[in-house]
Amino acid sequence: MSNIKIIEKVEDQMGDSLSISLPNKPEYVSVVRLTTSAIASRIGFNVEEIEDIKVAVAEACTNAITHSNCSQNENFNILFAVDEQKIVIEVQDQGTGFYCEAVEEPDLTSPKEGGLGIFIIKSLMDEVEVESNIGKGTTIKMTKYLGDDI
Repeated sequence: MSNIKIIEKVEDQMGDSLSISLPNKPEYVSVVRLTTSAIASRIGFNVEEIEDIKVAVAEACTNAITHSNCSQNENFNILFAVDEQKIVIEVQDQGTGFYCEAVEEPDLTSPKEGGLGIFIIKSLMDEVEVESNIGKGTTIKMTKYLGDDI
């Protein structure tokens, strides 16, 4: 039996929003990428912008899976909110959390494995907010504007 479920579809002051809850398994990142692509295409992003958004979302999902409570019985959540000017995507996990101020910029002259996720997300999206609470999980909120609306 599948552990994927659509939590809700509502209209709010921003426009349409959609939430999905997925198992903490890497094979479900492709589901999020496809959903992201469809939503971003629908509101008018071009192919290059859609690819950037998909990479950023995949990085956030990978972080959620990697840093979750290591339980494949747990889910992580993705929230999409759209209007005619932007897409806002939140990826939420129930992991151990971390101190955001302790995250350092990566040394690109001497890269190491790991530690580039937030940097990549920030380089591809127009706005990025990271909120993490020790013992309560992390939320990465990413916004991409259509055209020159930033």
